[in-house]
Amino acid sequence: MLAAVSKPLVRLVDRYLPDPYIFVLILTLVVFAAAIGIEGQSPMAVVGMWGTGFWELLSFSMQMLLVLVAGFMLASTPLVKGFLARLAGLATGPGSAIILVSLVSLAASWINWGFGLVVGALFAKALAREIKVDYRLLVASAYSGFIVWHGGLAGSIPLSVATPGHPFEAMTGIIPTSKTIFSTFNLFIVVALFVAVPLVNRMMVPADADSVYVDPAKLVEPEVDDGSITRPSDYLETSRLLSWLIGLGGVAYLFQYFVGGGGLTLNVVNFLFLTLAIILHGTPRRLLASLNEAVKGGAGIVIQFPFYAGIMAIMVGSGLAVTISNWLVAFASAETLAFWTFISAGIVNFFVPSGGGQWAVQAPVILPAAQALGVDPARAAMAVAWGDAWTNMVQPFWALPVLAIAGLNAKDIMGFCLIQLVLSGIIIAIGLTYI
Repeated sequence: MLAAVSKPLVRLVDRYLPDPYIFVLILTLVVFAAAIGIEGQSPMAVVGMWGTGFWELLSFSMQMLLVLVAGFMLASTPLVKGFLARLAGLATGPGSAIILVSLVSLAASWINWGFGLVVGALFAKALAREIKVDYRLLVASAYSGFIVWHGGLAGSIPLSVATPGHPFEAMTGIIPTSKTIFSTFNLFIVVALFVAVPLVNRMMVPADADSVYVDPAKLVEPEVDDGSITRPSDYLETSRLLSWLIGLGGVAYLFQYFVGGGGLTLNVVNFLFLTLAIILHGTPRRLLASLNEAVKGGAGIVIQFPFYAGIMAIMVGSGLAVTISNWLVAFASAETLAFWTFISAGIVNFFVPSGGGQWAVQAPVILPAAQALGVDPARAAMAVAWGDAWTNMVQPFWALPVLAIAGLNAKDIMGFCLIQLVLSGIIIAIGLTYI
């Protein structure tokens, strides 16, 4: 049934969904118009907000580019390629391949969202080299696991409110992770998604005539050797000693960091990927050859993230994000506040696709409402977190690294992800409202 339902949706999205760059341009114009028409801002004031905020995500953009580049370089090492191939060998057909990549992506994303994005995409490519399966659905399944990230160990909102001195401590106090990440309602949502997401993806496997396959030969990473040595500098470029010394330095730092109680952050994930890539490639020349291949897929991140930064600046500076939140929360009761908070967070996420940024915008609206209605602030905070994660299924912002690694466009996977959006939304809403 789901295969039949997803078929027209996939065709519809393929026909009408523009490239993510066009999407962000249209989104920018929509926010411009809304800030002027709804918030009464002058055109020049909105232009000022947009231009001022345009470069606010430069640091994050570099982090995301490194997620792509470092993950690609690590995956192109012989050891990792061999491991992924052996893991992919566990799949016996298209259905088991879809379930396997979904579970791997869910588990990796629950541990750390950056880790999940890269691992899911790389594993999808490894499976496509071994199993004849619809490549669009395979990559969509890899991306669908990302939905659990904000209910996992690296969720920015639950970790923020558990940190002493967080911006809203005077209102909520310190909210331990036992009441957010490890609460009964959150664990229900996570477990339910671990069951539902792979099954839904499996049920969307199209008939052979409707499937889109990829030539496995096109997914094979080119083998790199050290080439000839004709210049003194060639000895440095092919030196294993240089790679080992730098790599061991990275290992020493990571050991010190984790022993000292450090957790997985995006910077640490990137540092880990890069360190392992340096060691496993063996020589600087091999690493650089892999880097040259990796950066080809990073164009979308480089050009689009500044536009999202500008959109976020307008949403916050004009008051538009607060207006949307206020409007949806205004008619909520104690029983329905979590649900309407979830819906409002899902809408705001289209324009502010950053968990931390979204919490800064919505918390001043949601937390007083929760306080007035007697709603647990932990549940209200997780409603924002799940709303942020939920609409990522159809928001191209986070899909860019996955698409770059897989070599696909957003329209190739969003039809399948739309099905996941609907069904996962039902699961999350039940968990937040009734558990």
